[in-house]
Amino acid sequence: MIIHTSPLPPVVIPEVPITEFVLRRAAVHPDRPALIDGTSGRVITFAELDDQIHRLAGGLRAAGFAPGDVLALMAPNVPEYAVVFHAVAVAGGTVTTINPTYGASEVAFQLADAGASVLVTIGAFADVAREAIATTNITEIITIDGADGTTALNTLVGDRIEQHPVDVFEQLVVLPYSSGTTGLPKGVMLSHHNLVANICQCEHAIVYEPDGELALAFLPFFHIYGMQVLMNGLLANGVTVVTLPRFDLEQALGLIQEHRITRLFAVPPVVLALAKHPLVDNYDLSSLTQVFSGAAPLGAELAQEASARIGCEVVQGYGMTELSPVSHTTPPGMFKPGTSGVTVSNTESRIVDPDTGEDQPVGGRGELWVRGPLVMRGYLNNPEATAATIDADGWLHTGDVAVIDEDGHMTIVDRVKELIKYKGFQVPPAELEALLVTHPDVADVAVIGIPDDEAGELPKAFIVRAAGAEVAAADLQAFVAEHVATYKQIRVVEFVDEIPKSASGKILRRVLRDRG
Repeated sequence: MIIHTSPLPPVVIPEVPITEFVLRRAAVHPDRPALIDGTSGRVITFAELDDQIHRLAGGLRAAGFAPGDVLALMAPNVPEYAVVFHAVAVAGGTVTTINPTYGASEVAFQLADAGASVLVTIGAFADVAREAIATTNITEIITIDGADGTTALNTLVGDRIEQHPVDVFEQLVVLPYSSGTTGLPKGVMLSHHNLVANICQCEHAIVYEPDGELALAFLPFFHIYGMQVLMNGLLANGVTVVTLPRFDLEQALGLIQEHRITRLFAVPPVVLALAKHPLVDNYDLSSLTQVFSGAAPLGAELAQEASARIGCEVVQGYGMTELSPVSHTTPPGMFKPGTSGVTVSNTESRIVDPDTGEDQPVGGRGELWVRGPLVMRGYLNNPEATAATIDADGWLHTGDVAVIDEDGHMTIVDRVKELIKYKGFQVPPAELEALLVTHPDVADVAVIGIPDDEAGELPKAFIVRAAGAEVAAADLQAFVAEHVATYKQIRVVEFVDEIPKSASGKILRRVLRDRG
């Protein structure tokens, strides 16, 4: 067995609940802004954040939310997202974070699968929420902005309570949904310790100045990258978080200039804009000390082009929801173009040939396996999928093919898994195939990802028309668009006579990828 350990110093991981850890410095700088609403300028200080979290926790408990209950949070990036998330944690409950661009059927599936008893959203998504809860036991819609016909979140604020006692290793604090290495979305069971551990593991890799930094947060908090690296990780390190509900290049550039943002967390399409979009020249970005890219591989040339243009380093890391999420990242002074950095503290990596099961030496290609306190508890209600992802020795099989070089830097070079990455979001082919095959004019279908400079990959559908059908590509794209979130939509359609399959009936996606 060839195990690649972290070149970074080990860290001590305190056995405390996530909210206690995130607020660990609130008393040191109570008046420092913790969260700034980028659209309105509204500020919540660290002292106010602490107070609002614990008072909402008290109100939730008084309203009947019990330890172990699940609250669904479907909202864009606003300061109250952190308040709700941590109020649930203090009350001893679990949050399941829902993509607010989901359609009603997608929301309903997650609510039911996670066993949610409460739903918090905003007015803009209230209609979708009402449709989604029709088949659940949830009877009211709570909105952060107090929209008409809903229960206003501020009416639930009660007397302050302290953290409900929890076993930090066992108690699930969040259930984000991921497609894992394949298949339909599954609830990823992450404990308090998972979240605390991963923030600690990045201590020597993402290093913040102690006297206060500012970071722009447009990457969605419902996604593990935004939730952990931005919301929780930044607040735990005393960084002021400027929230933006959705990415708009001009608005983002303006906020960087206005607030003198020091840290920008991004995905490759945003780095592409920084490198090439003419708007960038109109703004002063000199305050930036680092741009950190994640969620999808970032090409070396693009990173260097963006870095040269904006005058700061552009680095990347690697992770996945099942890893809480960061397993590899680039520490200060260790940037190596094209790599995702080194294994984080207290973590082990292996490179294993997926066909032979043999460990690969330095420079060898194989599936990346990861082990450490960052590994999820498993998939909710799905022991089979859990066993297929985490082996008996605790190694999580990522489904990504990687190389680790002589300096310990890891580079993703291919994918074992079928998952499509569109602008950093996971698009499971099986979900789209199951939907498309319900169309009366479709006899068979296969979906793959095809390379795209801006999006990373585009979902492409190969369609076998039903006998006598003359359905057009646009009709099928519109059909899919009615049922799924924007990022899952089919971008390219090709009609074929048959879908290549193995003797056992499995779609031969590599054959389809070879033909584009």
